Amino acid sequence: MTTRTDAPTRREQILKEAARLFAERGFHGVGVDEIGAAVGISGPGLYRHFPGKDAMLAELLVGISGQLLTGAKRRLAEAEGVTSAEVLLDSLIEGHIDFALDDRPLITLHDRELDRLRDSDRKLVRQLQRQYVELWVEVVRMVYPGVAEPMARSAVHSVFGLLNSTPHLGRPGALPGRAATAELLHRMARGAFGAAAVAVAVAD
Repeated sequence: MTTRTDAPTRREQILKEAARLFAERGFHGVGVDEIGAAVGISGPGLYRHFPGKDAMLAELLVGISGQLLTGAKRRLAEAEGVTSAEVLLDSLIEGHIDFALDDRPLITLHDRELDRLRDSDRKLVRQLQRQYVELWVEVVRMVYPGVAEPMARSAVHSVFGLLNSTPHLGRPGALPGRAATAELLHRMARGAFGAAAVAVAVAD
């Protein structure tokens, strides 16, 4: 989920191809030589950029968790002074949808390979993810003040599950188009949060 327009570095190319291959065939199903071939360098040449596959996996999973958190903070900072909390929530949803549509291999990689990280990297991923969730919880409760924190947190996790389902939607060409898919996901996310608020109102 990057807005860069300049050409990716060789390191970024390696990570992109590693993510694709790991997602397609599993971490242990991919060799260093294959990753190197995908970016046009020899397998041993990869060791000038990474000490091994474990380091690539760690950078991918820690990196995307950090990018999501940084991106969310940036979006909220850019919207500072906006009176409508709904605008903030829409911005967070849009940012996560960009990730869900553009970085689908990383979602698959996270689901399948997170446990392969060493403890310190896995704990860092979890820490970054918790911070990301709490940003969302705060904004959701601004939009729906009647929703208690535990329910808001559950709703946020549920919406992440919804948005992160994109790897199961079929190949990109089978989707109704990026814009239409993004709009559908956005409507469904807002609908999920609205349903949480309705549930609270009915319970009261």
